[in-house]
Amino acid sequence: MLTLAATQLPTEMSQLPQPVEKLHIIGNSFDELMNRPRLAVVGSRKLTPYGKGVTDKIVQELASKGVVIVSGLAYGADAAAHQACLQAGGQTIAVLPSGYDTIYPSAHTNLAKQILDKGGVLVTEYGSKHKPFAFNFLERNRIIAALSEGVLVTEAAVRSGSLNTANHALQLGKPVFAVPGNITSPLSAGTNNLIKAGGIPVNCVEDILNALKWQDLAAEKETPKGSTAEENIILELITSGISDGAELLIKSELDAGIFNQHLTMLEITGRIRQTGANNWSLA
Repeated sequence: MLTLAATQLPTEMSQLPQPVEKLHIIGNSFDELMNRPRLAVVGSRKLTPYGKGVTDKIVQELASKGVVIVSGLAYGADAAAHQACLQAGGQTIAVLPSGYDTIYPSAHTNLAKQILDKGGVLVTEYGSKHKPFAFNFLERNRIIAALSEGVLVTEAAVRSGSLNTANHALQLGKPVFAVPGNITSPLSAGTNNLIKAGGIPVNCVEDILNALKWQDLAAEKETPKGSTAEENIILELITSGISDGAELLIKSELDAGIFNQHLTMLEITGRIRQTGANNWSLA
């Protein structure tokens, strides 16, 4: 473990209303990760299938382009963001609301280990055996914002804690992104309000790449190859941005039985993965 004093931390840490005095780092790649593009991804602790699907899709695409994902290891959007990043072969920073030797929530102890095993880091401002109080979660949010170049909220209710993270980003002059949601869904009310207040709407990763001037990361990823012509049709459709299974079937112009057979083989062979609610993405 490495402990950095205030003078060794990114300058944003001292610009916060409540400056960070020191940061404990678990993992060996903090400096390398801080020299790469970094985006915070946060949202509701009770994700809908829609929220899980968009979180998985956007994070996997960003991680596959080398973007470091920053989040808080909490239930819901945080855990989904860390997991999607790891599944795409990326690295992620998890900011703990607890001490450096106390993973919170404890149910995410294995996820924390995976983050470290895959070259990511855990960070916290709290010392040994510190168990989080309610206000520590809000304190943690300011560090998430300060470590990132922008904040993406994928799904959030009006009073979601993720909006606190977005507010810290705005105070630091960093862009805030939000995924539009169903206007009848309470869990999209927060993100829809963010957009009305000037947040940048995100329909695809290019919206983020362009706003943060990460255009050099936008080079088109080569479409993976299937074992059959039918598999290649499905892969090309998913690469083009189509994720809904019903739409994939229609656009493929394949017989339903043939389509399902090849879709299953693509999943079995690890070329694609299901992200929930019959949505699919490249593995």
